[in-house]
Amino acid sequence: MRLEAVQGDITQQAVDAIVNAANTTLLGGGGVDGAIHRAAGSELLEECRRIGGCPTGEARITRGYRLLARHVIHAVGPVWSGGRRGEPELLRGCYESALRLAREHGLASVAFPSISTGAYRYPVEQAATLAVETVRQLVREPGPLELVRFVCFSAGDLEVYRRLLDA
Repeated sequence: MRLEAVQGDITQQAVDAIVNAANTTLLGGGGVDGAIHRAAGSELLEECRRIGGCPTGEARITRGYRLLARHVIHAVGPVWSGGRRGEPELLRGCYESALRLAREHGLASVAFPSISTGAYRYPVEQAATLAVETVRQLVREPGPLELVRFVCFSAGDLEVYRRLLDA
């Protein structure tokens, strides 16, 4: 099992699944969500409409359509409200649900963005710490997963993830 962090465009990752930092409607939005929907094409939106949404802290899986990735795992992260409204538990749930779906679908490689740290304002250091700890704990379980990649938009985020992965 390999854990790594890179800076780049999550829509360009050649992995079995990319994780979308989605909203509860799953119908696209800004940031990572909008970029994934644009890159995948209108078929992704149609499949997401059929799913009918997803609660915060959970994930749903779809096909990847025009992406390099065969699947998109849509994880709905929490909006940061100071950490007093269950945000850590909800964010942990995103990673747990996404990795459970990856395991159930026999996926060997998954790429995550930094969920909730953009428009949802979750502090990067806290979100990354929780993400790395949760993924490390879950990948100890036997399964097909061989690679988990954290794809960071900025050099600053990449530095945080790499420091945590090296610890």
